[in-house]
Amino acid sequence: MATNPTYTISDLAREFDLTTRAIRFYEDMGLLQPQRGGPGGRNRVYSSRDRTRLKLTLRAKRLGFSLTEAKDIIEMYDSPRDTGPQLRKFLQVLAAHRQQIEDQLADLQANLDEVKVHEKEARSLLSKVEKTEKTEKA
Repeated sequence: MATNPTYTISDLAREFDLTTRAIRFYEDMGLLQPQRGGPGGRNRVYSSRDRTRLKLTLRAKRLGFSLTEAKDIIEMYDSPRDTGPQLRKFLQVLAAHRQQIEDQLADLQANLDEVKVHEKEARSLLSKVEKTEKTEKA
């Protein structure tokens, strides 16, 4: 008889290089739903499902999704709905997120271009100042 593996909060914290406080926060956000065990139900017992949800949450964070967005995406796959609507919704979420990142990238590029212009102007002015100083010393 195969048993499903379980994990303690310390196991997950070590595996994903997180603090136990962060894992409890994800639990408070509804991303993880551990069972309770031990005396008085004080120990959290995480399932393979919780481990997978934590892994997906961290991946979503790396991609720049908020925890609420991550939860919405993850919960799409917990529901018994058809795959087609889930994938269409996921593509909509990804497209909106991609557009947001592209807009941020365009803003950053514009800022970088402006910094380059100011650097070029400052270098030109400095060159003129240095020439003047050199001439005055001679």
